[in-house]
Amino acid sequence: MPLPKPPASRAAILSTSAYDTQAAPKTRRATAKAVPAQADEPHPALELRTEAAELPAARSSSGSGGMPVKAPSRAKAAPPAAPTPQAKPRKPRSSGPAKLFVLDTNVLMHDPMSIFRFDEHDIYLPMITLEELDGHKKGMSEVARNVRQVSRELDALAAEGGPDSQEGVPLAKTGHKEAGGKLFFQTTFLDVSLPAGLPQGKADNQILGVVQSLRERHPQREVVLVSKDINMRVKARALGLAAEDYFNDKTLEDGDLLYTGVLQLPADFWERHGKTMESWSQAGHTYYRISGPLVPALMVNQFVYLEAPGEAPLYARVTEITGKTAVLKTLRDYASGKNAVWGVTARNREQNFALNLLMDPEVDFITLTGTAGTGKTLMTLAAALSQVMEDRRYSEVIVTRVTVPVGEDIGFLPGNEEEKMGPWMGALDDNLEVLARGDASAGEWGRAATNDLVRSKIKIKSLNFMRGRTFMNKFVLIDEAQNLTPKQMKTLITRAGPGTKIVCLGNLAQIDTPYLTEGSSGLTYVVDRFKGWPHSGHVTLARGERSRLADFASDVL
Repeated sequence: MPLPKPPASRAAILSTSAYDTQAAPKTRRATAKAVPAQADEPHPALELRTEAAELPAARSSSGSGGMPVKAPSRAKAAPPAAPTPQAKPRKPRSSGPAKLFVLDTNVLMHDPMSIFRFDEHDIYLPMITLEELDGHKKGMSEVARNVRQVSRELDALAAEGGPDSQEGVPLAKTGHKEAGGKLFFQTTFLDVSLPAGLPQGKADNQILGVVQSLRERHPQREVVLVSKDINMRVKARALGLAAEDYFNDKTLEDGDLLYTGVLQLPADFWERHGKTMESWSQAGHTYYRISGPLVPALMVNQFVYLEAPGEAPLYARVTEITGKTAVLKTLRDYASGKNAVWGVTARNREQNFALNLLMDPEVDFITLTGTAGTGKTLMTLAAALSQVMEDRRYSEVIVTRVTVPVGEDIGFLPGNEEEKMGPWMGALDDNLEVLARGDASAGEWGRAATNDLVRSKIKIKSLNFMRGRTFMNKFVLIDEAQNLTPKQMKTLITRAGPGTKIVCLGNLAQIDTPYLTEGSSGLTYVVDRFKGWPHSGHVTLARGERSRLADFASDVL
């Protein structure tokens, strides 16, 4: 392979496309990771200077991830090692003065580790922020726990800072090496005059006054207010102050970029991959080993399909990726009545994909997303009952969900844990009623007995009592998972013991939890983190099958 021409200057090393092509690993994972790490397009928020040629040699020979970039040599490069999980590369640091971020109280309540998420920039905490934190530290809610964790982190930093912390406390002193800035506490009264229409005693207005005073005292630095409160940001911008939302909790900037778990094969798939393809049959499934340009775009447990007119359709799942080759396994057809799951058959392509995941004992974690009426709960419950009652693969079904009301809260609910969760489990009762009507030959008494037996195998649990539990050999169904935070999702998934399958269902268009968006939801978080793991799978259900009325309402309302 011809070597690229030597660069004219050191800065050209970072943008030489030929060098990037030559040095990039060819494995699938490394190729996918290499795209966002290009140094040709620096992050606009960090204002990376273009005068890289004037930087010292040690600084200009490092890429955006902070790793040294060696100049291309004529010796043949060693083959890339197998991809291993690595920490996210650090963003390039700005050559200008570090920004000064003033944090609102709700940012610390939302993410207790937020003070360590600003790279090389400095953090300023007004005294009124500490006062508001002190008022929310009591209780067992998620906010109270976050506040107590923030207080512990601040206490450790203040102890490291010593008696004189006027110069700022390095944030990396407590072991957070990714934080290169300093933490400043407000220790003096800042006399500032806000517009007369703003009440001086309100906490939000006092924080705005701090931001304005800091901007006057440090004209050479950019002072930015960070707040999750939209009205707070609007007031700040009305006063001419820089204000931003807290973006570090977002997994994706755009919900449309979320991994769907399904890939349509190109029309010329057989022509481009058929020459080197190997195929064999095993246990009623046909396997294809392919190698070609499509392999780097595939992930393990991703579904692929090819529907060409006049030809038999191909529906398969990626079961293995080794270097430049991938193995596809044809699916079981759950649209056929002979493969019905507890009387339920797939009505469309995506439902067939979902049932193949739900009935696979090797898949421990499944996420299903889709609009209302796509069959998420019905298929999952049918698969759960089939594997509990017929296959005896799991001992029982555990159902839970977030108790976030759509309208006003109706108040206190009497009874024990399961009785209190009863009103929240209307969807479960509706789907059990549909499944109980499936056997028409059983008669009314037979269906009643079956219904009682089924309900004895289903346990309804509250999220409030999940911490510390371990579920062994259970089928766990988490409904309305879009309302969970990433931390709550981690708490639930880590409850799984040996032989347990967890299924998360949700519609990202129906988030009711405050401060959560499609990009920061716990459901989005786990879909993005678990993609490609051999024992997990995800399918986005696209077509509603509830009724023509529900489908039309979803489109026009």
